[in-house]
Amino acid sequence: MVPSQSKRSGGRILVDQLSIHGVDTAFCVPGESYLDVIDALYDYRDSIRLIVCRQDGGASFMAEAYGKCTGRPGICLVTRGPGATNASIGVHTAFQDSTPMILLIGQVGGDVVEREAFQEMDYRRMFGQMAKWVAQIDRADRIPEYMSHAFHLTVSGRPGPVVLALPEDMLVSKAEVADARPYKSVAPAPSVTAMEQLHDMLEEARRPLVLLGGGGWSLQACEDIRGFVEANNLPVACTFRRQDLIDNRHPNYCGDVGIGVNPALAKRVREADLLIAVGARLGEMTTGGYSLIQIPCPMKKMVHIHAGIEELGRVYEADLMINSGMREFAHRASVMPAVDSSAWRDWTHQARKDYESNIEPQSCPGNVDLAQVMLELRKQLPANAVMTNGAGNFSGWIQRYWQYGGYRSQIGPTNGAMGYGVPSGVAAKLAFPDRVVVSVSGDGCFLMNGQELATAAQYDLQLLFLVFNNNMYGTIRMHQEREYPSRVHGTDLRNPEFAALAKAYGLYGARVERTEEFPAALEAALAQKTSALIEICVDPEAITTRGTLSAIREKALKEHQDR
Repeated sequence: MVPSQSKRSGGRILVDQLSIHGVDTAFCVPGESYLDVIDALYDYRDSIRLIVCRQDGGASFMAEAYGKCTGRPGICLVTRGPGATNASIGVHTAFQDSTPMILLIGQVGGDVVEREAFQEMDYRRMFGQMAKWVAQIDRADRIPEYMSHAFHLTVSGRPGPVVLALPEDMLVSKAEVADARPYKSVAPAPSVTAMEQLHDMLEEARRPLVLLGGGGWSLQACEDIRGFVEANNLPVACTFRRQDLIDNRHPNYCGDVGIGVNPALAKRVREADLLIAVGARLGEMTTGGYSLIQIPCPMKKMVHIHAGIEELGRVYEADLMINSGMREFAHRASVMPAVDSSAWRDWTHQARKDYESNIEPQSCPGNVDLAQVMLELRKQLPANAVMTNGAGNFSGWIQRYWQYGGYRSQIGPTNGAMGYGVPSGVAAKLAFPDRVVVSVSGDGCFLMNGQELATAAQYDLQLLFLVFNNNMYGTIRMHQEREYPSRVHGTDLRNPEFAALAKAYGLYGARVERTEEFPAALEAALAQKTSALIEICVDPEAITTRGTLSAIREKALKEHQDR
């Protein structure tokens, strides 16, 4: 413990803990309920950046995305009541995405608690199943203890969010208390016996497949797992929105198992005789609605490695279950003796061929061919560009055609949260100031947090925003046509001119209505000294990378008639 020199306010003690635990950036929407914290941050303004956002949901998304980018807890501060409820979307994303994050909420004072005071809420009940731990700090002298536990818990096991409520009277009270030491990340490691069993299972396999996913990865872990894959010539796929765990240009990479999965890869998952799932929860998106792998006992040999012991055996009973952090397992796997991989040489080679065939451009209807747009991005952007995206069918083109350059080049919400694209782009640029960052949103997704363009402008960030505009909630329209064909209701949108909106924020804006206009627009946008936005007009018919809206409707109508 580090002794303090004098009495400090609760707000000052809390900010001292942030500094001790290595926080360099915090995201907030200011509120009167935690003014003492903001005042204490003033004295740390040269070492802790306080990024002031325009909406609490945007702030929590930024903190979550920053946690994804850095592997360190993203910090978000919001006020009570409306601030906390707005910020809950980032907490839910952090939970499902296994992202380290700490949400700090100003709270009503203890003198008025349980009276339904102004903006009062019980955050333990509100955030319940949404976070790893929810607590309220009622005494200033316990702040170091609570903050130390919060930092250790958010990164331990399966990473995830922690929520702490800060009563206003506690923050202004004074206490003399020792500080905690910086947190340390602790994770389980695989046993020698488990690694020997994995080696034996690999020797017996003929059609193995590695599936990478989840949180808790590092650059070294990705390099180590690549070494394991190379030494054993294994085909490797990534789970939904985790495509950056290995360079997609690597000859052993064979695609992503998620929404819009390559049919050839889905078939390969079913036919594999050994599936090695590293870090993945094997949730609904990854398993095609739990159809690619049988429940509870897969009809194949399976190894499941996960940092959260509660995930092992939760849905699938693997033949070998290893409770381990990603760094720890990847290191052990990288030094494990290689096996004779000649039995699956052709299997691995064909898996890569299937992937390469899948990223060949497939034209879509309308004046803008989105496959060609993606090819142009591949041509003009550097290999280490960071691609962030929100949720919607528009993301299918990125996931299918963009090739991620490796660790932390993809930042997207696995929980399917709309409104994530713009704030995640801002956070990624703050985390990686020297890399090109591209934030991709659909029109519906963009307008949920598009006001964070103001945050990009305020902090002089230079990143590129792409808005795919088809004037509708495309994903919901697709499902609507599948279930209730031709009965369109509640999914059409009337949008502003997005390029003009960007200019209103002092940014560069361009509008692309034809495929041939995009290369010049992209080149101009990348040359700007400010952030830039390109609005891409998309035909509503271009609903997925593999089909049109009319085809979905016609198929559904036929099925309804045949019933």
